[in-house]
Amino acid sequence: MSYARRLGLFSGTMAVIGGIIGAGIFLNPAIVAQRVASGSLTMLAWVLGGVVAVLGGFIYGELGQRLPKAGGSYAYLRAGVSPAVGFLYAWSLALIMATGAAAAVGYTFASYAVDLFGLPTSSTTGLAAGAIAVFTVINLFGVQFGAWTQNVFVVLKLVAIGVLIVAGSFFAVATPYDCSGCAPLATPVGPAATVAAMATAFVPILFAYGGWQQANYVAEELIEPERNLPRALILGVAAVVVVHLLANAVYLRVLGVDGLANSRAPAADTLGAIFGPTGRRIISLGVVISTAGFLNTVTLLSPRVYQAMARDGLFFEGFSRLHPVWRTPVVAILFQGVWSIGLLFSGTYGELLDYVVFADWIFFGATAAALLVLRRRGIGERGGFRVPGYPVTVWLFIAAAAYVVVGSVVSDPMNAVRGSGLVALGVPVFWYWARKSRGGDPPPAEAER
Repeated sequence: MSYARRLGLFSGTMAVIGGIIGAGIFLNPAIVAQRVASGSLTMLAWVLGGVVAVLGGFIYGELGQRLPKAGGSYAYLRAGVSPAVGFLYAWSLALIMATGAAAAVGYTFASYAVDLFGLPTSSTTGLAAGAIAVFTVINLFGVQFGAWTQNVFVVLKLVAIGVLIVAGSFFAVATPYDCSGCAPLATPVGPAATVAAMATAFVPILFAYGGWQQANYVAEELIEPERNLPRALILGVAAVVVVHLLANAVYLRVLGVDGLANSRAPAADTLGAIFGPTGRRIISLGVVISTAGFLNTVTLLSPRVYQAMARDGLFFEGFSRLHPVWRTPVVAILFQGVWSIGLLFSGTYGELLDYVVFADWIFFGATAAALLVLRRRGIGERGGFRVPGYPVTVWLFIAAAAYVVVGSVVSDPMNAVRGSGLVALGVPVFWYWARKSRGGDPPPAEAER
């Protein structure tokens, strides 16, 4: 049984936007401002990060056009690098990258919801678990239900961010932001110090822009994926870059670079300076909507990777089955929901997520390298979208991914060691399933030649 093609260009674009924009746009800009200590450098850093994100959109657009398969990066790594690397990507996604993100974002959603609606703090974890459970159930009943939910939340989160941008751009500040108690910033002096400061700011920016690859997970459920997937990626990433740049311009206009760097909640402080307590409530609602939308997107998209892995004989057979009516990978969706809730109640998801978050960019770089291999082998040659400036742009993206990984290792070597260990746990698991399914390593996907 195969997936049903029910998603159009709009849903694909919303998947890209929903997979990138979570809570980061409301929080991360403060970290960047702290590290560069300059309004102009803050904006430049976000522009450069946006360029890398657009290159990523181009690369995944061509990969999706060449191999329009469920599982996205798993399928590209399997065909272009090796089945083992593809498996380790899916393993890491299931173990913590998707499930840990669901737990972390679910907790953020619940924290803001508790504060917004005056609920007891003790209900935070239970509310987060309930949200994960609700979105798990919604996504069982067909990709259209999950996509409709996703589209509504993405539109609402864009409206909330739009309110922030319009208010910060055109409304006078009612109460000037008081930064008299702000910690002084260490402004970089000279070219070398500036380059070093920009380098440290680049890492959180690229993490904030990551997530566009999730739309590729549902390639087999998109209508005309060879045409619509590249378009969805380019439109979605471009929209995200514009939104991030406008939001940062507003933060700097209202708070100044000192205020932004010292803010724990830039969006709340920005609207609070314009509308007072009402502004803070508005943006709190925006964060609730944004995190809920991200939670649904992860639940909708990531289980398709586990299903693709199982379909290749590299995981439990039940994960490969699609419901005869809903055409969804029910077991894979339920697994992600249950495991995410388990991580949530364990209280370790934040620590585990820190351990392997750098692995995300290892796989981004490896996936871009897979495109070089697929082109050389002629796999998926059918005309259509091609990466502009190939191969230079692909190598630039690989270099950016390598930089994020190196920066992560330098900033916290033990996290990198522990994260590598968690990923490496998948190696014996792969060997077991490879032997069980085919008596050896499964061959790369040659059918797309």
